[in-house]
Amino acid sequence: MGIREFYSGVSPSTITLSTAAPPITPSRFTLVDYGVCALLLVASLAIGLFYARRGRGQDTVRQFLLADRSMGSLPVALSLLATFQSAVALLGVPAEIYRSGTEYWFLGCSYLLGLLVPAHIFIPIFYRLNISSAYEYLELRFTKTVRLCGTLTFIFQMVIYMGVVLYAPALALNAVTGFDLWGSVLALGIVCTIYTSLGGLKAVIWTDVFQTVVMLLGQLAVVIVGAAKVGGLGHVWDVASQHGRISGIDLNPDPFVRHTFWSLCFGGVFMMLSLYGVNQAQVQRYLSSRSEKTAILSCYAVFPCQQVVLSIGCLIGLVMFVYDLDHPLAPEQAQVSSDQMVLYFVMEVLGELPGLPGLFVACLFSGSLSTISSAFNSLATVTIEDLIRPRFPNISEKRATLISKVLAVVYGLVCLGMAYLSSLMGPVLQAAISIFGMVGGPLLGLFCLGFFFPCANSTGAVVGLLAGLIMAFWIGIGTMVSSMTSNTVLPPHNGTGFPSYRNTTDVTMTTVMPSAMSTPTGLQRFYNLSYLWYSAHNSTTVIVVGLLVSFLTGGTRGQPPNPRTVYPVLPRLFALLPISCRNCLPCRDYLQDLSYKTDKIPEKISNGKLTGCGEEEMVVVPEQGHIQEDHGYAFILQETSL
Repeated sequence: MGIREFYSGVSPSTITLSTAAPPITPSRFTLVDYGVCALLLVASLAIGLFYARRGRGQDTVRQFLLADRSMGSLPVALSLLATFQSAVALLGVPAEIYRSGTEYWFLGCSYLLGLLVPAHIFIPIFYRLNISSAYEYLELRFTKTVRLCGTLTFIFQMVIYMGVVLYAPALALNAVTGFDLWGSVLALGIVCTIYTSLGGLKAVIWTDVFQTVVMLLGQLAVVIVGAAKVGGLGHVWDVASQHGRISGIDLNPDPFVRHTFWSLCFGGVFMMLSLYGVNQAQVQRYLSSRSEKTAILSCYAVFPCQQVVLSIGCLIGLVMFVYDLDHPLAPEQAQVSSDQMVLYFVMEVLGELPGLPGLFVACLFSGSLSTISSAFNSLATVTIEDLIRPRFPNISEKRATLISKVLAVVYGLVCLGMAYLSSLMGPVLQAAISIFGMVGGPLLGLFCLGFFFPCANSTGAVVGLLAGLIMAFWIGIGTMVSSMTSNTVLPPHNGTGFPSYRNTTDVTMTTVMPSAMSTPTGLQRFYNLSYLWYSAHNSTTVIVVGLLVSFLTGGTRGQPPNPRTVYPVLPRLFALLPISCRNCLPCRDYLQDLSYKTDKIPEKISNGKLTGCGEEEMVVVPEQGHIQEDHGYAFILQETSL
C-alpha cells in the first residue's frame, strides 16, 4: 500500500511531529464539524453491522475473507483506490506540489503500465489457482519454507506501519486544529476493528466505497472554495507559472536526482507493481471479484480514479501556494512542515463555512480507516491461511471463521499499541515508516522470480529474498544515519534532503534522500539514490541473486514448476518471430511445451479426470494431486503430469 511515499504514489514530503514547540493558534472545530466527523464513524460502523447481520448463518472463511467471491468491478476498484489512499497521502501530494512544483504529477504516467501488468499477468495466475492468500502461491511455485518467509515478511511490514498510519495524521490534526489526539486515535481504531471483525471483507469493501466518496468530496471542497478565494483556477495557473511551479519534462537520466521523468514514470512502475500486483491487501480484493474478468475490469477502473485523485491533490497544492503568497499561512519564525501547512490552509480557507472543515477532517479519517481496515483483514487472512491452517488442516469452517474474526480484533489492538509506541519513538518513527517501504521491493522481486523464471528454485528464492531485504535495509538505514550525521539543508525545488534534526524542536519523519551541502561521494553518493528507484533496485537484487543461487544449486533438477504458476514470457515473445526463426532456436521444444501447458488449462472435472480446452484432451489426476472445486471448476494445486 511505500511507506506511502515509497509505494503508493505519495510525495516524499515531511510530516512534522511537534514535540516541544506549541502549535500556532489552531482554528477550533464547531459542533457542526464534530457532527460531520461523528457521522462518518457512525456510517462506517453501520455498514459493518449491516453486513454482519446480513451474513448471519453463512459464516465461512470464504465469505469472511473473500466476500464469497461475489463483488462487482466498481466497488472493488474503489476499494483498491482507498486501500492505499491514506491520510498521509491526502496531505503528502499537496505538500509536495506546494514545495516543489508539479513535477510529481508525472507519476501518473506510471499508473498505466503499473496496472496493465497486474491485470494481465498477476490477476489471472492468482485467480485461476483459487487461493485466498497471495503467499499460498509461493508454496505452489516453490515450497512451504518460501511461503512462510513471504508471510512473515508481510506481517512484519504491515504491523510496523499500522500504528504510524493511525498516529501520524492524528498528531498533525491535533497540532493544527486542536482536534483531540488520543480521542481520534481511539475512535478510529475501535470503529475500524469492530466493522472489520464483524462484517469481514465485504464490509471493508463497501465502507471503502463510502470513504472514497467522502475523500473526494473533502478534496473537491478545498479546491473549489480555495480557488474561488484566490481568483479562479486560471489565475492560480498563471501565478504558479510565473513563480516556476509548473514543471516541464526533466529528461535527466541521473538516478540520484529525486524527481525526473524517468524516475517518476519508470521507477514508479515498480512502485505500482509492488502495490497493485502482489500486496495481499490488493490481491484479496481481486480474489473477491465474482469472476476473473471482473477482477481485471476493476484493475482497469483504478487507472482513471488514480489520475483524478492525483490531479486533485496537485490542484490543492497549487491553490495553497498562490493563497500563501498573499495570505501567509504561518509566521516565518514558526517551524511548520509542508503537511501541516496543508492543514493550516484548509482550516483558514474552509473555517468560515461550518461543516466543511469537519468534512476535510472526515476525509482524512476516511483515508486512515480504509488503510487500517485493509491491513486488519489482510493480516487476518495470511495468518489463518498461511500459519494456522497448514498446521491444523482439519479445522472446521465455523472455527476457522471465528479465529479469523478474533485475529481481526487482535490486530486492531496491536494497531492501537503501535500507535502508542509511535508516540514514544521520536526520530525512530522515521525508521518505522521506512521499514514499510524497504520490504515492498523485495517481496515484488520474490513473486517476479516465481512468475517469470521457471528455472528458479526454492533455495534461490529464499536467499534472493534475504539479499533483497539486506540491501533495502542497508540503503534505508544508511540514508537515515547519513542524514543525521551530516550538515543538511532544506531542499530546493525538486531537490532532495532531510531537514536538520539538531536545529529544530520538531521530530521530522520523511523518506527522501539526503542532500549534503557538499557533493556526496562514495557510499554517501549511493545513499542519495532517488527513493523512486528503491523498489526497482531491491526487487532486481532479489531476482539476480535468486537466479544465481538457483543456477549454482542445480535449478529445478529436472522437475519443472507447475505450469499454472509460471507466466510464459519467452514463449509469448518468441511467438512474435517468424516460424523459420523459431525453428532455429535450441530451446524451441521446451518453449512450445511450456506454452502448451500454460495455454491448455484443465478446467472441468469429470469421472476423476480434468477436461482441457478440447474435449479430446484429458488430464489424469495423480493420487497426490490436490483438487479444489469452485463453482463446478477444479484446480490442481500440485504438479501433474500431462
